[in-house]
Amino acid sequence: MAKWSKATVCKTVIRRFESARRLLFPYLRGITQADIMKINIENRVLELLEGDITEMQTDAIVNAANAQLILGGGVAGAIKRKGGPKIQQECNKIGPTFVGGAVITGGGNLKAKYVIHAVGPRMGEGNEDEKLKNATLNTLKLADDNNLKSISFPAISTGIFGFPIEKCAEIMLKTTIDYLKGRTCLEKVVFCLFGRDSYRVFSDRLKLEI
Repeated sequence: MAKWSKATVCKTVIRRFESARRLLFPYLRGITQADIMKINIENRVLELLEGDITEMQTDAIVNAANAQLILGGGVAGAIKRKGGPKIQQECNKIGPTFVGGAVITGGGNLKAKYVIHAVGPRMGEGNEDEKLKNATLNTLKLADDNNLKSISFPAISTGIFGFPIEKCAEIMLKTTIDYLKGRTCLEKVVFCLFGRDSYRVFSDRLKLEI
């Protein structure tokens, strides 16, 4: 068996790496560009991304809550699993709240320091658009009341509550953009969307808003 010099081995490895990079680069470039969208509003950042909201490191993440503040399935269930029992214990002390309202607890074992529990509407209960707007707005106000600099939203009410994702994107984005144009301590608002389809709906809507 022929012996290769170190220089020959290095050159071979580099050639193979460059070949693989050229092959994969178009796909990698498409992924990174497609999954994150940012705009500036009055020197504040509004960002869209596809990901797991429980992994976000913003000051607070937003839970798509029910009025009883019981962490069940969907986003709430994921928060409960990763955040531990302390979050539910704090919710129990606060008690039920109203649809369109928002309350704040600690983040338990999550990377975020706080969880804001925003209660969105169930489709069919009536006045759903206004209730979703209020849930978004009350969340932003609560973040300001607690001097938070950054928060991450999910697409509230679009899971088992059955609210249309397209209408959700329209209401939540417009409410947030209008809020960021005013006086606020917030420096960054993220919409962390579950799945490519949800991300695409929000990014298409944001393009219409700017």
